[in-house]
Amino acid sequence: MKKKRNRQILAVTWLFVGLFFAMMGYTCHYAVTHRQTLMNNSYNTRQEILIAQNSRGSIYAAGGQKLAETVTDGEGKETSVYTYDNKFSPAVGYASNGKFGIEAFANYYLINSNTRLSDKVANDVAGKKYPGDSVITTLDVDLQKIAYDSLGMYSGAVIVSEPSTGRILAMVSKPDFDPNEIDQIWDTLINDKESSVLLNRTTQGLYPPGSTFKIVTALEYIRENPDSYSQFSFQCNGRFTHGEERINCYHGTSHGSENFTKAFAKSCNSAFASIGLELDRKKFGKTLDELLFNQELKVDFAYNQSKLAMDENTTDSDVMQAAIGQGTTQITPLELNMITAAIANDGELMKPYLLDRVETADRSVVKQFSPDSYKRLMSEEEAQIMTELMEEVVKSGTGTKLSGLSYTAAGKTGSAEYNKVKSDSHAWFTGFAPVEEPQVCVTIIIEGAGSGGDYAVPIAKRILDACFEE
Repeated sequence: MKKKRNRQILAVTWLFVGLFFAMMGYTCHYAVTHRQTLMNNSYNTRQEILIAQNSRGSIYAAGGQKLAETVTDGEGKETSVYTYDNKFSPAVGYASNGKFGIEAFANYYLINSNTRLSDKVANDVAGKKYPGDSVITTLDVDLQKIAYDSLGMYSGAVIVSEPSTGRILAMVSKPDFDPNEIDQIWDTLINDKESSVLLNRTTQGLYPPGSTFKIVTALEYIRENPDSYSQFSFQCNGRFTHGEERINCYHGTSHGSENFTKAFAKSCNSAFASIGLELDRKKFGKTLDELLFNQELKVDFAYNQSKLAMDENTTDSDVMQAAIGQGTTQITPLELNMITAAIANDGELMKPYLLDRVETADRSVVKQFSPDSYKRLMSEEEAQIMTELMEEVVKSGTGTKLSGLSYTAAGKTGSAEYNKVKSDSHAWFTGFAPVEEPQVCVTIIIEGAGSGGDYAVPIAKRILDACFEE
């Protein structure tokens, strides 16, 4: 009896020992794999030690231009200085009054110093801080300036990415702010609930996608009708009625007889509302999941989730609205850009990223970031079909301002109603160029501007011209 009890005690003891080592192993693994997140936690006192020991590093554009640096005055006070004022806010962000943008998620690197030991000794002798490591971003100064200037006085967002790698080349959000004045204007900014200046509209702005969502609806229809989608036909008289629900085409335009390609190119709301009613709503919901709706994204910067619920209980009215990107549908410019980039990259989405590498003060590379596959959003065949549809938008549809140029382009426009006044709409465009070998993916929203073809497409043209026109 005593031996049996001893064996039980020993077994329990070994169980707790095993649990202890397992917990220790997990803790160590977590600390290593999540060291950046832990370091950026405001409760981590290690931050204060590093800040006292090291000067904050600089932030550079891909071409080597300095975007942000730390300047020390005669009294030893450090101040963050931003070279291009408003143009890179809030992509670069700010480093006081909390942190945002690259200043926030790259904080772990910027407050560390991997400079040579000899330099550290020299700084110790001189009574100076060690120079912090710098981060080199993927941002292109020229494209950023063009995107920023093209948006003008409008509120909205522009994101430009490289489909084959996921590199973000430009990220603009307006209204904006001057990070050099963040301390002086902070109270004004946080109390301005109407303009939401501190919101990065590119990654956090949630909007009805309007007709750009027809990319998703078309993809679902093709998936459910792989052998017959090309036989689709519809007679558009400018409106579509089902029960008590009526869907109007933009400005009541009557598109006449349409096949699937023409309905997409002309952005026919009536046709796509009818398509929405034909779809299997459970399958539609699965496609939304596959396209990253209603879920966390594997990106390093702050964002909001795009949202649309779709299942077998979704009403006819709601599915008609969803099919044309209205109703409860909400999307960020970032996610629309990701879906578009996947189409351009044969269906495979690359993880969007803003940091290229981390360097010491003497330009030795500490860490190199490389392109990484996010997931496959669609098959190569599906991506090819969607490319052909989007190419037709430019050739004969709502995006013809991008036709007849030295490069080829594919895209989708959108005019998204956002209140009960039907004439009020956001202008959208998302697309890529050149079609044969996509190098650049552009997504634009202009708040309250109206037609995507009239307002967003010209901005896309200016950006693409800068990339490809000699």
